[in-house]
Amino acid sequence: MIRIDAIWLAVEPLDMRAGTESALARVVSVFGEAKTHHAYVFANRRANRIKVLVHDGYGLWLCARRLHQGGFVWASPASGATRSLTLEQLQALVVGLPWHRLGAEASIQVA
Repeated sequence: MIRIDAIWLAVEPLDMRAGTESALARVVSVFGEAKTHHAYVFANRRANRIKVLVHDGYGLWLCARRLHQGGFVWASPASGATRSLTLEQLQALVVGLPWHRLGAEASIQVA
């Protein structure tokens, strides 16, 4: 089991031809460093493919998922270059559900 303490979503697209070294370079340029037990999630421009890079303390894991139909619900660039996700939001994102409607962002407040 891979331990993941924090999940980060990069809003800007990543070329899905990128391997481990290219994905790591993007993590460092966007997030400053690849922290141990953190997962970094990227999508391509059409948001029908994602890659997740995880630093487990010993090495790097890079996994990919591709949808044959439709696309992943992705954050807009207006929300900033990066977003933090909960494990519940990541699980929803991976299956194509509207992850941004889970957690604190789904609450209704009266002004």
